[in-house]
Amino acid sequence: MRMRGEKVQADVLAILHQRHGSMSAYDILAQLREANPKIAPPTIYRALAALTERGRVHRLESLNAFTACQCDHHQHAAILSVCDDCGAVEESVAPELLQALSSIAGKTGFTATRHVIEVHGICASCSGGPVPS
Repeated sequence: MRMRGEKVQADVLAILHQRHGSMSAYDILAQLREANPKIAPPTIYRALAALTERGRVHRLESLNAFTACQCDHHQHAAILSVCDDCGAVEESVAPELLQALSSIAGKTGFTATRHVIEVHGICASCSGGPVPS
């Protein structure tokens, strides 16, 4: 039997996987309250913190929202492309880009401890362009 924290994490992750975009912690809380009306915001924030730490969820800094990790490269920082029209979030990984960013920042003596790369624009579906397969 799973401990309560693990159950909440699994529920939060399931909700995020159902979305192609992102959700705020309070949107997640609202969905979880349908089944558990007494669940409190700190419970959701603890679950999101644990999932983020394990690389299963990404925090979209610009939107103060969260999205499920879409790839198996949890050890690499993600590049998150956010559609400003439909809200879709696509994830890419480019280790060489992250190394270059760290190197550029390092020239001033700065040491990067984490990268948050978000690119906002319009996805292929919304722009009417070809949708990658």
